[in-house]
Amino acid sequence: MSANPAAARPARALAFATLAAGAVLGLGGTDLVLPAVPSLPSALGGTPGQAQLVLAAYVAGSGAGLLLFGELGARFDQRLLLIGSLLGFSALSTAAAYAPDLEALIALRAGQGAAGAAAAVFAPGMLRASFDAPGAVKAIGLLGSIESLTPALAPIAGVWLLAIGGWRASFAVLAIGAALLAAAVFALRGRLPRIETRVLGGGYGRLLISPVYLRYALSQAFTLGGLLTFVFGAPAVMTGPLGLTLTDFIVMQVSGIMFFILGANLAGAMASRFGAERMIFVGSAVSAAGAVALLAYGVAGGGGVLAITILWVPVNLGLGLRGPPGFFRAVQAARGDDARGVALVILAILLTTAAGTAAAAPFITLGLAPLAGIAAMISCASVLVLMALPRLPREAAGP
Repeated sequence: MSANPAAARPARALAFATLAAGAVLGLGGTDLVLPAVPSLPSALGGTPGQAQLVLAAYVAGSGAGLLLFGELGARFDQRLLLIGSLLGFSALSTAAAYAPDLEALIALRAGQGAAGAAAAVFAPGMLRASFDAPGAVKAIGLLGSIESLTPALAPIAGVWLLAIGGWRASFAVLAIGAALLAAAVFALRGRLPRIETRVLGGGYGRLLISPVYLRYALSQAFTLGGLLTFVFGAPAVMTGPLGLTLTDFIVMQVSGIMFFILGANLAGAMASRFGAERMIFVGSAVSAAGAVALLAYGVAGGGGVLAITILWVPVNLGLGLRGPPGFFRAVQAARGDDARGVALVILAILLTTAAGTAAAAPFITLGLAPLAGIAAMISCASVLVLMALPRLPREAAGP
């Protein structure tokens, strides 16, 4: 980037906007399509169970894409890879809009998920190259805030698209959006940072045996995975044994998102003042304490939406405070292998969430306590990891 701070500022803003758009597009592959899923069996044949595979295939493809782009990003120009991934995402989205049956759509969704993973892999490393350390933490926090709004707003847009254009409309929007973004990245690629590729020996295995890297990767995955495990099970618990409504769930979720955004946007300044390591530990502990409080409330027989919402706040606030500096430290701990490092963090989050959701599923009709208990165990594991594994050396971490 330019040595002139004033000249560099527009380039940094452009890099951030481009990467944020790519990340939102990848998330939209699930959340924008979600409202159309129930209508797919009548439109394409098949069963409701098969229709759910349209979502599962995208998530599975995303996991494969994380590893693929983590490896490719360590070897080739990430800007060109991002353009290629966006073009592939656009082509697969177009094909999905014209899928002749549900089986074909499921297969296309796996490829779509893989193509959509590139921006999530490359964004943290590019932001780290675009900003100094405090600025990168702030940028990652702002990116997380934008990403957190996507699951709340994209389904609303999906409902509108379904009403005016049927189930194909959401895929058409994704295709057009990806093509336009690919053109923008190509035209402005000179203003995006070029990440120097470093093919380090050991590949993913080198990171998996690094206790310093695992400290940040696992603690990030456990804090966010615990939160998502609760989110995925909460609608069934609240509308089932607790006798609440989906509106109550939405109130809880929107409240949590707002406090996550608050924490994520305070994280940079607080990390600069109190130190990144302290904010990572404090944020993890606050989030875990909120999950434990939900467990205690559930064990006591509680089930009121106001109390659940209040106890849900620290779970999200803690994640917001620890998320940006924690992710930044994970990238630093990869020692120049940014793409692989980010890919493994995100994959760990997906696997933790999947495992937690599967563990909670058999107990979803038993009330708040089992779901909160599983979420609390995962969240507390984050604190234990931070206590057990070594931190990044001060000379490597910087300020």
